[in-house]
Amino acid sequence: MVQPLVPPQNTTRPQGATAPKVTPPPALEVAGLTVAYGEKPVVFSVDMTVAQGTMTAIVGPNGAGKSTLLKAVLGLVKPLSGDVRLFGQTLNRARDRVAYVPQRASVDWDFPARVIDVVLMGLHRELGLLGRIRPAHLDRARACLARVGMEDFATRQIGQLSGGQQQRVFLARALAQAADLYLLDEPFAGVDAATEKAIIAVLKDLRAEGRTIVAVHHDLSTIRAYFEEMFLINTRAIAAGPVADVFTSANLQRAYGGRLGEAQVAGMQAAGGAAP
Repeated sequence: MVQPLVPPQNTTRPQGATAPKVTPPPALEVAGLTVAYGEKPVVFSVDMTVAQGTMTAIVGPNGAGKSTLLKAVLGLVKPLSGDVRLFGQTLNRARDRVAYVPQRASVDWDFPARVIDVVLMGLHRELGLLGRIRPAHLDRARACLARVGMEDFATRQIGQLSGGQQQRVFLARALAQAADLYLLDEPFAGVDAATEKAIIAVLKDLRAEGRTIVAVHHDLSTIRAYFEEMFLINTRAIAAGPVADVFTSANLQRAYGGRLGEAQVAGMQAAGGAAP
């Protein structure tokens, strides 16, 4: 039997028509992530999605799994289950696109290193184990220090700096990586007001450049001013989305329970913080 002829389809885009918009993959996508220390789950069946070019705060009470979540994303702790994708890829494939600023308390500040040496560590993939440090590398490191206001401390020993200065140097090291995704674990903890102002200014500049920022954050009074997205966690995910939608007294009570008193919630509402 002879099959009828089918006229060929016209696949040419009409003149003036625009190509369909391709949605980029999330900067970070976590699915069903569970992490335990011993027999106790610290992060349990957590899903999380962070769009590219956003600033997201990870918020929750002490022991809620905030830092563990970041470490699991980075492969620093091994999850019991779950999947992590960075820009749609595995960590091994996307590692060069990610920079990490750990908690200051987790760093050995007695290690004998100058400030400029710490920042150059951000270029380790480019330099290699025995790579020669060239003038261009030093120029990049100094530019990163200047961006955080620490250019005059390049030859100072890292252990001689104040807590706020040390945090700025670690941010400069992250900047040297020229990453697309910055993960920060409580970057404002224990720093002075000037350092906090300098750090948030740099993070907002990165955001304006299209980079993605995810930070563990503990100061509820600055959530609205600093971030546009919020991920609320207490072992399990409580709520996620725009700060205006997530930062409500009901969600905070679910996350913090009795640890966040009604008077504190009311005070944040009065100051323009949590919504009723």
